[in-house]
Order: sequence, then structure tokens, then C-alpha cells
Amino acid sequence: MAKDDIPRLSHLDRPEKLEDLLKQDRDDDCLSCRIVGGGAFLGLAGYSYLSGQQQLQAQKAAILASKSRFGMRSRSAAITGLSLGLAYLGLYRLFK
Repeated sequence: MAKDDIPRLSHLDRPEKLEDLLKQDRDDDCLSCRIVGGGAFLGLAGYSYLSGQQQLQAQKAAILASKSRFGMRSRSAAITGLSLGLAYLGLYRLFK
């Protein structure tokens, strides 16, 4: 072995760069994995929005009677925000 082949201790002691590790890991994502993962997030976003709004309308009388500081508008905004977040994750997963 040549003297140049042996790495120095200072080189081995340094952690690897995060950007390099992420570049190496990025290539493992196959197209079908992205489609299934993105579709799952988008489906979950649609389901959470539709079922959340439906349950919110079903409980409208009880919510208004409770005099809670979280009324219908803030609860609807929370459901919509959650659904938009899940949809964003789905689109990110598909087109990353």
C-alpha cells in the first residue's frame, strides 16, 4: 500500500456533509413509490376535508350551544388548513 492510500485521522474524524448524504439518498425513490405515497397523502387530504366538514355540520347545533371561543369558522379553518397541509405533502411527494 502506498502512503497516499491511507486516510488521515483528521479526515476520518469529520462528519459527512448533510447535503452529500441527502444527494445519495435521493436516488432511491422509484416512480411507483412516489405515486403511491403522493396518492395516499392526497387521498387522506380529501378524506379529512370531506369527513371533517360533514362532521362539523352534523355537530353545528352543539358547537353553537356550547358558547366555545372556537366557533364554526375557526374549526372549519383548522380542518381546511390540515387538509391543505396534507395535500401539499402529497404534491411534494409526487414531484420532489
